[in-house]
Amino acid sequence: MPMPTEERVSQLIAGLVERRGFDLESVEISASGRHAQAQARVTVTVDSDDSADLDTIAVLSQDLSAVLDEVADFGETPYLLEVSTPGVDRPLTADRHWRRARGRKVRVELRSGVQPPDPGGSGRFDARVGALDGEDIALVLGGKQRPHRVRVPLADIERAVVQVEFSAPGARELELAGGVAPGRPTPGREPDDDSVTIDDAATADAAETDAVSETTSDAPTEGIVE
Repeated sequence: MPMPTEERVSQLIAGLVERRGFDLESVEISASGRHAQAQARVTVTVDSDDSADLDTIAVLSQDLSAVLDEVADFGETPYLLEVSTPGVDRPLTADRHWRRARGRKVRVELRSGVQPPDPGGSGRFDARVGALDGEDIALVLGGKQRPHRVRVPLADIERAVVQVEFSAPGARELELAGGVAPGRPTPGREPDDDSVTIDDAATADAAETDAVSETTSDAPTEGIVE
């Protein structure tokens, strides 16, 4: 039986994700093995205005797994369901991404032909995200040494990606940005991403659920539910 498409899975789970207070950011499906050893991996990325802890993600994972089991679109093919929040180096592609990234450092690439906000500057630069106002975004340029705020139309931005930071921003720099978005970590103190993986084959006959968390300095936090 062929596996469902990413669009199909998105349609199946979008309503539940929304009811749990999350935005469905993406669904990715990959397969490994052949014939009897074939297995699918379903990676679901969700986000919200509030910070989501591992327990909340684990509950959502169980609910999503129940939905996929009920429709049985995977047939006899076992699957791994991984539910996680976006990494810190995510691209900003929607208004809500910019709103949630306030206070974060981003690398911005302007569209071809657009004049840089600083005269004589480059079309590719680092900035700290400020407040979103309609179709314009406030950006703080100059880093800690000479921070100043400019406004850039979102339509002028080709690509923007949040950067990992290992030191705190300057006080004035963060003040001009309007502080950090509520529920978001302070730049320079990056938390591990939350993710929960459910093995459908293992949970089919399981009598109870155990969550095991593992945290490292450069790897996401994973809850393996068996």
